[in-house]
Amino acid sequence: MGEVEEMLEGYEVKREGEAEILMLKSNAVFFNPVQVHNRDMSIAVLRTFLAKRKEEHEEMVNKKNKSHQNVSQDVPPKSDANGASSSLDGEINGDHGKQVNQDADKAEDPSTETTQTPSWKRKGELKAPIVLEALAASGLRSLRYAREVDGLGKVVALDNDKASVEACKRNIKFNGTAASDKVEAHLADARVYMLTHPKEFDVVDLDPYGSPSIFLDSAVQAVADGGLLMCTATDMAVLCGNSGEVCYSKYGSYPVKGKYCHEMALRILLACIESHANRYKRYIVPVLSVFMDFYVRVFVRVFTSASEIKNAPLKLSYVYQCVGCDSFHLQCLGRTVSKNNSVKYAPGIGPVVPQECSDCGKRFNVGGPIWSAPIHDQDWVLSTLADVKPMKDRYPAYNKITSVLTTVSEELHDVPLFFSQHNISGTVKCTSPSAVVFRSAVLNAGYRISSTHVNPLGLKSDAPWDVIWDIMRCWVKSHPIKEQPSDSAGTMILSKSPKLEANFSRAIAALSNAQAKKVKRFLPNPERHWGPKVRAGRTITSKHASLLGHEAMNGVLHHEDKPAPETEEGASMAKENEHAAKRQKTSDDEQVTEP
Repeated sequence: MGEVEEMLEGYEVKREGEAEILMLKSNAVFFNPVQVHNRDMSIAVLRTFLAKRKEEHEEMVNKKNKSHQNVSQDVPPKSDANGASSSLDGEINGDHGKQVNQDADKAEDPSTETTQTPSWKRKGELKAPIVLEALAASGLRSLRYAREVDGLGKVVALDNDKASVEACKRNIKFNGTAASDKVEAHLADARVYMLTHPKEFDVVDLDPYGSPSIFLDSAVQAVADGGLLMCTATDMAVLCGNSGEVCYSKYGSYPVKGKYCHEMALRILLACIESHANRYKRYIVPVLSVFMDFYVRVFVRVFTSASEIKNAPLKLSYVYQCVGCDSFHLQCLGRTVSKNNSVKYAPGIGPVVPQECSDCGKRFNVGGPIWSAPIHDQDWVLSTLADVKPMKDRYPAYNKITSVLTTVSEELHDVPLFFSQHNISGTVKCTSPSAVVFRSAVLNAGYRISSTHVNPLGLKSDAPWDVIWDIMRCWVKSHPIKEQPSDSAGTMILSKSPKLEANFSRAIAALSNAQAKKVKRFLPNPERHWGPKVRAGRTITSKHASLLGHEAMNGVLHHEDKPAPETEEGASMAKENEHAAKRQKTSDDEQVTEP
């Protein structure tokens, strides 16, 4: 017992799901417990992928069986066609000749084999999938994949940091044979490793600390045909429009600020992955794209087809965002033209908006290109949700992922972006109608409307903006407002008479199934200071209280009070901590507020 305690000295055991890891208390290897949502969602989608992969393989084998049987039935039996010659050969060669002919017939007709599997069937055997975690750090994600997902063949964990690889190997050994038989840890640059292993991995997982853009070019080449690429981006400030020029340099798209910025971040990331894939005659099919906590996470399948990549411009659009009101419009990059039973590709027709907004008279900002095709596969979402529900005990973040999947399953998947009901009410300076009343008005007008998993107040609808503003004009008539400046966007909108007479009577579909059943769809953070943690290797000081929490900092602050060793490194660390303590505006007894 004493030896075990001595071995674990300086380490802290962290358990998540069925995996356990040894974490250095010195923060030498990055570990973020908040990412349990990310890891649980990835495991859920990975299980669905394995089930879908098996179904697709069985369909392919059945199709080959049918085609092979049809070919065999079309060819007449050899004995009927050449009966005389076969009989003559038998008489000349005797029994030995009959045996030779029988062997030849068996070799030519695979249907007569009983002891061996035909070669065309052997080639179609489904192999156990190989998973690559490109940025493994402590290896917790790889360990959870190996221990919790049945049917995996091998999990390769990579990192270019020596301390991280050593920690990963230590954690693999700590988890016993269940992990050591499947998980491999390698010290390598993920980009080089993926480039030198093209189409080798059925699943590639990218979860970097920041932007994944530098890994995408090699990642889309490492995924096997029909494989799954899972990618996270945590640089939300860049993707949401705070630094548009940086976003363009990393992702090739310019963001515009709007309430839909987090969904736009998803679509920018998808467009970037598609552009990298197209360079190698490959394309992507999104199965699930989510915004959770402080990051976006996309799950896409990668296929190879030189003809299919011609449709790439049809999936991309520019965004025109009005600076006065919340209206936005999308312009597709390309279009198809049918002529003489053939399809031709042509540039998109534009512009889709005039120089000034037809609703409020203000100008437009242009952003994009973004992915404007569906970002989810409804069948995948429902299958994943159905698989998760019976396995509540196996998902530490069960409540979070089920709430997200439930809301995603109710979204309008063919409607890009969304608007905020409170924002459009704020534009015309009126009291906001209730969600049920507003949704009923849209439904009674003959259009579809749904919520979005990105924002509790967000609404997706295929209703054009003139219909949305007509509904608000009718609402303001029965709910008068104060006079506003003549040059404001709201005044310009309300100065026009509505062409549509809105019907605010309650519609049956105004509430979704989840809302009607009072299923929780938007959960609060499990604890305070829920977000990204301190990057690995950085000295934790009092200035990190906003990331770690005041309670978690107590141990660090007490540790700072101890005299540092008499070395240059210790003296510089003590000096840094002293400066940090002076900059701290709150005392140890004060409560640090959440940013």
